[in-house]
Amino acid sequence: MKNKNPFFYSNTNKRYHTLDYYYKNHYNSKVFKISLNAGFSCPNRDGKVGIGGCIYCSSLGSGDFAGTKEDDLLIQFEKIKEMMHHKWKVAKYIGYFQANTNTYAPVEVLKEKYEKIINQENVIGLNIATRPDAIDEECLEYLKELNKKTNLTIELGLQTIHEKTAKYINRCHSLSCFENMVLSLRKANIDVVVHIINGLPYETKEEMIETVKYLNNLDIQGIKIHMLHILKKTELEKRYKKEKFKILTKEEYIDIVINQLEYLRPSIVIHRITGDPKIEDLVEPNWLTKKFCILNDIDKEMVKRDSYQGKRVKDENKT
Repeated sequence: MKNKNPFFYSNTNKRYHTLDYYYKNHYNSKVFKISLNAGFSCPNRDGKVGIGGCIYCSSLGSGDFAGTKEDDLLIQFEKIKEMMHHKWKVAKYIGYFQANTNTYAPVEVLKEKYEKIINQENVIGLNIATRPDAIDEECLEYLKELNKKTNLTIELGLQTIHEKTAKYINRCHSLSCFENMVLSLRKANIDVVVHIINGLPYETKEEMIETVKYLNNLDIQGIKIHMLHILKKTELEKRYKKEKFKILTKEEYIDIVINQLEYLRPSIVIHRITGDPKIEDLVEPNWLTKKFCILNDIDKEMVKRDSYQGKRVKDENKT
């Protein structure tokens, strides 16, 4: 039967470039990430650029599903690997330094932590989550060396291109800082994945789409699209209780995501397309607890609209 999916980078019903598709075609294997907490801090928490961190960030520094920082990295690695193998018996691994800002330490510390993981059997790469203002020249030189040893991806938090929102959420870095770091990493041939958040307080649908249009004009290799979720004991929870700003409905979120996908080059890999909060810590929105329903509803709505990633742009084949 002829495949009616109009999207090229897919062997399923997905009309966007999934990470699973990319891994299987790139590595000819099932690949899963092993999320690690290396015990790093954040310059937006300790006073270097700000205090308290981004207002939505939990005490775990956006590493709620990473390993336990009290455990040695190799213990974390083995625990999570064993858990993942209950679902996938045969796979390769990517070490994912997730919690807090994972380049915010002296290079000798980074080297000890990163290379401990890449030396493990069947580890084919590292994903390192960080901020664009937390990679200095010495760190960048080391990342260039690391990129020669393994498949390196740097995940940069951006969240929004809009200055008023960035100030509200206490990001404490500029858009030009972000753009310059993307250029520096790509000059070194290091892959870049960008994190954005939909539903940030007081942003409009048009503003969220503008963030994606901006990113589509940069040489990035992947994107993570999150839905804002309000967690207990965060500054965001305090402001929500006081201001009662609007939270996107599931239907609004799906509509925005599909529009965003249409403005992204087909070659950009979609690493994530919804949030994934811990249920016990979630304040709003409750519909985020049904992750697979959201994914299925996105698929159905894209078929209904005859929509697919890149529908509104021409793929420039940036890799």
